[in-house]
Parts: sequence; structure tokens; C-alpha cells
Amino acid sequence: MRLALALLAAHWATAAPAACRLALVLALDVSGSVDEREYVVQLNGVATALEHPDVMAALLEFPDVPVALAIFEWSSASYQREILGWTMLEDEAAISGVVGRLRGWQRRPAPEATGLGAALRHAAGLLRTGPACWAQTIDVSGDGKNNDWPVPADLKASGELAGVTVNALAIGQELLRGGDTRRLGIAELTAYFHAQLIQGPGAFVEVALGYDDYANAMTRKLLREISAPPLGMTRPAPRRFAAR
Repeated sequence: MRLALALLAAHWATAAPAACRLALVLALDVSGSVDEREYVVQLNGVATALEHPDVMAALLEFPDVPVALAIFEWSSASYQREILGWTMLEDEAAISGVVGRLRGWQRRPAPEATGLGAALRHAAGLLRTGPACWAQTIDVSGDGKNNDWPVPADLKASGELAGVTVNALAIGQELLRGGDTRRLGIAELTAYFHAQLIQGPGAFVEVALGYDDYANAMTRKLLREISAPPLGMTRPAPRRFAAR
């Protein structure tokens, strides 16, 4: 008991000055395997997930220590484009602003290569210059394996991502339509993400069986990432939200 109390006191001593409970970076794949329709579906999928009542409730559950969100798109090692700079999701208006930005975002030409390692490095850089939150998570969406530099596993081994949780959303490619074939393809990609990409306590891979399932998968993923209360905090009474 004494050890538990000491650990809790140490946590509050270090966490108290923080402006937020979680710094979350969403990294969205826009490499050559993502066509124009899938690009729009992915952006709208993130917006739809953020608007989901359960996600909204989880985001706004601790208003004094909100979630900080940043979003960028990536393809090759040379291409990372900011969609959303660091934004505190303190209220419904802030979340609605992010949703509107996502729904109005326009694609630019990007290299075809899949630079997962470079995306991780860019996300880590955003976390280093972002708000001082109690926890840091990188959330990578992708529909293929890395074929550029650096290699994700090498980046993890270097210690560059120390203290950061990396989760992934594996997207089944639409070219693999049709029952078992598509499921075998996503199983291979999921295994790759488990071995090469994710890290940290409780890190996981969420699965979308094609881009049409992306919004549902992102909703599940966000709920897992933001629903757990910070250490030592109790959940407040349920909040009522105004009808839309």
C-alpha cells in the first residue's frame, strides 16, 4: 500500500503542471496505394469517428486536462504534410472545428512510396515540440508495408521513440475484395504492424476491412486510446450533450 501511494504521489507531482492528459498524433497514409476516393473516405472517416457520441464523451470527460491532437498525412520519406497543428480538444466547438477542417481538406500530389519509418520519425518530432501531456501516442493508419527509409523496426531500436506508445490501423486493400483473400491479406499486414511498428504498454493494431470500414475502425481505435482515465483520476458523473 505504501509503495502504491508513493507512486501515485510521484505521478501527481510530475503530472500536475501538464496542460493535457494525452498528446495524440494521427498519421494518415496517402501513398500511391491510396486512390482519390479512398483519400476522401479516410479523411471523412476520421471526422466521423471524432463526431461519434462515445468518442465525444470520452474526449470531454476530463475538461481540465483535455486531449491534444495533431494530424498529418504521409507517403514517402520526403513527404509529410500537416493537416492539423496541435489543438486542445477542450469542448464540442474545438472538435467541430477539427471535423470541419478534415471534411474540407484537399489532396496534393504525393510520392508513391510507403515511408512508415519516416512517418514515425515525423510524428516523434511533433511530440517533442508539442504540449507537455501526461502520455504520448502515435496513431498510424496504413494499407501496406514500408518500402522506404528508415525501417520502422530500426527506428524503434534506436530509442528515438522512447516513452511513446505507437498504435496502428491496418487497412485491407480494396484490390483484395472477396472474403477469404482479403482477410488473408489483412492478416499479413496486421502481423507486420505487430512485429515492426507498434510499441509501448497496451499498444495494439486495429483492423479495417477496406476503406469503407475505416470510420468504424477509427472509432474503435480512438475509444481505446482516449477512454482510460489518467492514473489516480476517477470518472466524473455522466455528462449530457445538447442535441445536434
